[in-house]
Amino acid sequence: MKTTVLKGNKVDRSWHLIDLSNQTLGRICTQIATILMGKDKTTFSYHRDDGDYVVAINAENIKVTGKKLKEKIYYHHTHWAGGLKELTLAEMLKKDPRKVISHGVYGMLPKNKLRDVRMTRLKVFVGADHPY
Repeated sequence: MKTTVLKGNKVDRSWHLIDLSNQTLGRICTQIATILMGKDKTTFSYHRDDGDYVVAINAENIKVTGKKLKEKIYYHHTHWAGGLKELTLAEMLKKDPRKVISHGVYGMLPKNKLRDVRMTRLKVFVGADHPY
């Protein structure tokens, strides 16, 4: 048996519409990351970017389990002394719910040069309206 590897220019990308209403945050992020990587395709290989486009709508209606709304904290640093900022999940959902989904998917993609390219194929929207 031989293993065949497709050429780099033969990528057929399709579009997936995912409704985030009443979906659990971690479970839906893993499904989105799988589609962006192309792991659901038979032509998957780690060094190629075979993933599809994902349009996620209704990001404000995502749900989480347990006490994550109060206890899950997102950190970022401003690169100034004493510049560590933190937001809880509830504050982040109120401020910009798209960032919660993007942050979750970004952490689930492989840490290599293809991660930023794959993230450009993720389109997250707060409401049900989208241009795609």
